Amino acid sequence: MRPKEELLPIPTSLPPEQVEELSPLVLAYVGDAVYELLVRSYLVQGRATRVDVLHREAVEFVAAVNQARLVPRLEGRLTSEEKEVLRRGRNARPGHLPRHATPLEYRYSTALETLFGYLYLKGDWPRLRQVFAAVCELVEGGQGP
Repeated sequence: MRPKEELLPIPTSLPPEQVEELSPLVLAYVGDAVYELLVRSYLVQGRATRVDVLHREAVEFVAAVNQARLVPRLEGRLTSEEKEVLRRGRNARPGHLPRHATPLEYRYSTALETLFGYLYLKGDWPRLRQVFAAVCELVEGGQGP
């Protein structure tokens, strides 16, 4: 099941120079919300199911350990600019330790969220859709959650 083109959060963009100045953790903060909304929208499209089932599937999809598994498989589909954003996110030092993932898995999941926040705030919604579609392909192909 491919994500529909119109599945995108409320459009918001900042001037490119302002996006570049944001810390990777701020980008990840926004990216976490964007990714969660895209996942939830993706899970409900074309389905009528119970909310508890949707919630379980969404939690599995957005879990740090599962996001971390996607990053190495996704990197080959990214531009050099996007790979640099991933690197910045991976190298960011959050102020807390993860509960349900190793520190390395948490760093990779932060990298993915940083990329989603970056693309969203930059206003590059077509590319955000492409990257999310690639994530969905990996998941459906058994290479993700």
